[in-house]
Amino acid sequence: MGQLGRERLVIIGGDAAGMSAASQARRLKGPDELEIVAFERGHFTSYSACGIPYWVGGDVDGPERLVARTPQAHRERGIDLRLRTEVTELDVDGGRVRTRDAESGAEAWTGYDKLVIATGARPVRPPLPGIDAAGVHGVQTLDDGQALLSTLTALNGTPGRRAVVVGAGYIGVEMAEALLKRGYEVTVLNRGEQPMSTLDPDMGRLVHEAMDGLGITTVGGAEVTKILTGAGGRVRAVATEDAEYPADVVVLGLGVEPETDLARAAGLPLGTYGGLLTDLSMRVRGRENIWAGGDCVEVLDLVSGRERHMPLGTHANKHGQVIGANVGGGYGTFPGVVGTAVSKVCSLEIARTGLRERDALAVGLRFVTVTVESTSRAGYYPGAAPMTVKMLAERRTGRLLGCQIVGREGAAKRVDIAAVALTAGMTVEQITALDLGYAPPFSPVWDPVQVAARKAVTAVRAAG
Repeated sequence: MGQLGRERLVIIGGDAAGMSAASQARRLKGPDELEIVAFERGHFTSYSACGIPYWVGGDVDGPERLVARTPQAHRERGIDLRLRTEVTELDVDGGRVRTRDAESGAEAWTGYDKLVIATGARPVRPPLPGIDAAGVHGVQTLDDGQALLSTLTALNGTPGRRAVVVGAGYIGVEMAEALLKRGYEVTVLNRGEQPMSTLDPDMGRLVHEAMDGLGITTVGGAEVTKILTGAGGRVRAVATEDAEYPADVVVLGLGVEPETDLARAAGLPLGTYGGLLTDLSMRVRGRENIWAGGDCVEVLDLVSGRERHMPLGTHANKHGQVIGANVGGGYGTFPGVVGTAVSKVCSLEIARTGLRERDALAVGLRFVTVTVESTSRAGYYPGAAPMTVKMLAERRTGRLLGCQIVGREGAAKRVDIAAVALTAGMTVEQITALDLGYAPPFSPVWDPVQVAARKAVTAVRAAG
């Protein structure tokens, strides 16, 4: 435990949630009142994992540019940050954690008065033959990004370089763009018929068409069965039930799952998706002195009313602020999410918030859907780009349930209008009356989101 007269806060994980919690707690309590010890098994802290595809693609330098606060900066604020130190066991009844130093292998126990679990998420790696072969990469941490770049550097000068991306979610699509920019022939293998399963299939089809237009080969309905290796055990191809796709490098874009092995072994409560369950203060349910945040937790979906796993840096930083406030003697809560996310592949912007059709059906909601075509600016203004907006509204009430947008420059961030409306529980009719900004360089007279809302109003009335 901490020295006489002060408490010890132990934090597992040195990225967004963990170090935000540490920093906020330190603002509220000085070193004389609260000792803070943070363990991070990697080489970096407080970094943007979301920026890794753009680092790999050459849009930003890295890894230093992706680090918001260095280990030294944290230490100067009185946080005992220990890098390359992995927590291997939680003793929640004894109030201590076992750690192992990656360099020396030395193990030790560290006691705590308060504990924050911010272990993040790990890339999904199905148990396929060859999945651990050299040249096969998951992309979740800066160490992962560095490993991938090392492989790409070693392949420089190789004629006809080929990359296979397995999975077509956010990471898969973004990594396909990054590899395309680096001169690779890129094939994306997707289990579903359309990329971006976070969208409804009709909107995913628009992404598919855009990727084909960029020269990215996207194969739908492709169930990967094994990774084939060649000389030296390096990857040479990816096999599906129907074909083999040659590959010099493979990137796994199958999504992530909560990193909760420690929590599970310690008997802490986990949800449907394997994430830790917390209350509104981000305190682990049933534990007075343990909090959790970031990609290792499940959070309340404000639209469906169910818990979901939503691994995004925006949420992780908010979780950390709430946790830090509470462990530091203040007060904070995290009410939940509406499921907002944006991405891009080259110039195509992709956005969603709220529920997809299958999400609404799964929770027993009846709804109408509408889809509209519009432009990012007044049609006569130079640079006006097309966008497609799909909207879901509840039958009878007209409550907004979800919105998806696919388009060119200026499309994605429009989803924020719908995100605010969802959080406020607004109806599509109320959205039509919002006083949004207008000028020809920025929007048509009717913003595309409001055009969709107007059409949804008509559909709700017709449905009765």
